[in-house]
Amino acid sequence: MKPIYLDNAASTKIDQLVKEELQKYEEIYYNPSSFHDLGSEAKNILDDCRRKVSQILNCTSSEIIFTSGGTESINLAVKGTAFANKLKGNHIITTKIEHHAVLNTCKYLEKQGFKITYLDVDKEGLINLEKLEKAITKETILISVIYANNEIGTIQNISEIGKIANKNNIIFHTDACQAYLLDLDVNKLNCSLLTLNSNKMHGPKGAGLLYVKKGIKLEPLIHGGEQEFGLRSGTENLLSIIGFAKALEISQENKTEIIKNLSKLQNKLIEGLLKIPDTKLNGSLISRLPNNVNISFKNLESETLILHLNDNNIFVSSGSACASSKLNVSHVIKALNIHENYARGTLRFTLSKFNTEEEIDFVIKKLAEIISSLKKIKMGVLLERV
Repeated sequence: MKPIYLDNAASTKIDQLVKEELQKYEEIYYNPSSFHDLGSEAKNILDDCRRKVSQILNCTSSEIIFTSGGTESINLAVKGTAFANKLKGNHIITTKIEHHAVLNTCKYLEKQGFKITYLDVDKEGLINLEKLEKAITKETILISVIYANNEIGTIQNISEIGKIANKNNIIFHTDACQAYLLDLDVNKLNCSLLTLNSNKMHGPKGAGLLYVKKGIKLEPLIHGGEQEFGLRSGTENLLSIIGFAKALEISQENKTEIIKNLSKLQNKLIEGLLKIPDTKLNGSLISRLPNNVNISFKNLESETLILHLNDNNIFVSSGSACASSKLNVSHVIKALNIHENYARGTLRFTLSKFNTEEEIDFVIKKLAEIISSLKKIKMGVLLERV
């Protein structure tokens, strides 16, 4: 049976149009920094990618910094801001449901003397804007809030958060790695820094970007040849950047149709899974990514469910791929204060434009069978003990 892949928040299949774009340039191995004509050819291609991306984000080309991916971009945003602005203050505000790239960077900065406020979220995963404002001090130099959560799909009100940051003259960063189908106009979002990742949007691995608003000072993490306007040294991964730019272009051009189709599959999956007894949907029903379904099954273990689904050629996760080797209750689910009876049986289904209704029907049917079987086994064990 063909594999049913529902772990697209972790990584996505490369779009065929992206593959075709990569094939056009597969012989361009020259260094964009070289002074000769071939180097100039590579530089022109790089500049064209930067221009395409900047048009989508509604910014200038010089505000786009290409990196190796989302994690590096986040590190550059958070550490770069902290170290470049430490004379102004040492306080950073973020949330308890950020990606580990933000949370672990903040933990590192705490060891360097920075103070971090981790905002709570409500049962839907949304932060309270009044509490955000109250958390701001004279020492606050950065606010970093994820645009759309990678585990529960909740979409924050980034524009309003940005207004609060701007009003208080604070740099505002948003991790938009999962938000590639949403509005990425940095002016509408009121952000100073924005992170994107190629392999989350059907592009190749090895490329990401950080939008850096003109005038924002960052301390580089990687020193060397002064590439990427002096903020990210090292020869650019041109082929991956080409694929990244194409993938972003495709996603934004076709997002209305993609969102419509994904929402249809999402609603079908949610309705089907909630018919299984003792299930709970996590996150917001309204302010949610169209491809995310995060659901908990009472008195079951996510690891057991994942393995049974895996045996049926269905591939899902329990949360962030960065923590997949540790199948404990995720920090995001803990932040929602979900009862442990449900929390330990949490699965994340993340869809893509390549999934079908037939696949969703099969997943619902198979998972219902698996859970029914597991509960019968559990009941039999309990009766034996009696």
